[in-house]
Amino acid sequence: MELQGKICIMGGGSWATAIAKIVMMNGTEKINWYMRRPSQIEDFKKLGHNPLYLSGVNFDSTRIHFYSNINMAVKASDVLIFATPSPYLKQHLKKLRQDISNKIIVSAIKGIVPDENMAVSIYFNKYFNVPMDNIAAIGGPCHAEEVALERLSYLTIACTNKERARCIAQKFNCSFVRTTISDDIHGIEFSSTLKNVYSIAAGICHGLKYGDNFQSVLISNSIQEISRFINSVHPMSRNIDESVYLGDLLVTAYSKFSRNRTFGTMIGKGYSVRTAHLEMEMIAEGYYATKCIKEINETYHVNMPILDAVYNILYERVSPNIEIKLLTESLR
Repeated sequence: MELQGKICIMGGGSWATAIAKIVMMNGTEKINWYMRRPSQIEDFKKLGHNPLYLSGVNFDSTRIHFYSNINMAVKASDVLIFATPSPYLKQHLKKLRQDISNKIIVSAIKGIVPDENMAVSIYFNKYFNVPMDNIAAIGGPCHAEEVALERLSYLTIACTNKERARCIAQKFNCSFVRTTISDDIHGIEFSSTLKNVYSIAAGICHGLKYGDNFQSVLISNSIQEISRFINSVHPMSRNIDESVYLGDLLVTAYSKFSRNRTFGTMIGKGYSVRTAHLEMEMIAEGYYATKCIKEINETYHVNMPILDAVYNILYERVSPNIEIKLLTESLR
């Protein structure tokens, strides 16, 4: 089986740009690319690169058909790779009038749908009637900035249909990206969401000047929380030590490219949530994920003290210094 049809990148940010680079490096002759702003498209065509994100990555624009109209982009495409920030997904899809139930949906969104508190795959399945076998999720430790630099990275493609996962994975294999496949789509989606929350926690502690010794304990406890949560929400056999779970958590908690860690560091240093958002000028998805997971956990009652601490700091305005000091008593 091969992945047939036209591929469309849905989104104009750094991760969408990195994915476009990977797919085109793989040998895909031409792609469609949906960006919301026509001005961004015009500048891209003139410059040969995304004017706003990863501007060091050059593209052959003759191999790209750009769209600022989501319906035209979807109509002209068979495989839709969504790489928009999770808080904006519903906003984009509100404009959609085309039937996508027969499309292949690939979610590169490392977050869940706010308000709905759903994993992206479940959202497409429930509201757009896309069969689960036609939906895949991309996970793993893979910062867009390192893709731009062509540093070796690893991705996991998850789908309930393993043969389809294998076909999609082939589109992401290139000289600097290795891929594996999985059928744990929901576990990977929730793990990819939660690692952003724990990255904020790591940043807060860094801002408060906790050292490496404490950070190692914090992240060790974080992967335990991830394991407890996803095993409660979607129980199945999985190895939490695999790179798509543990590796993604580690890189997001420690990397200088992690916007969630940066956001958390600002909070730890005394910035308000609003000021931190404004100064970053980029989305810290862990902020939204914290509230979503907290609400989901009201059903499952999983023991998640780190999540609770981050929620109290971000949403209840508890002093980071006081909250983290209380948290230290529950970590082992």
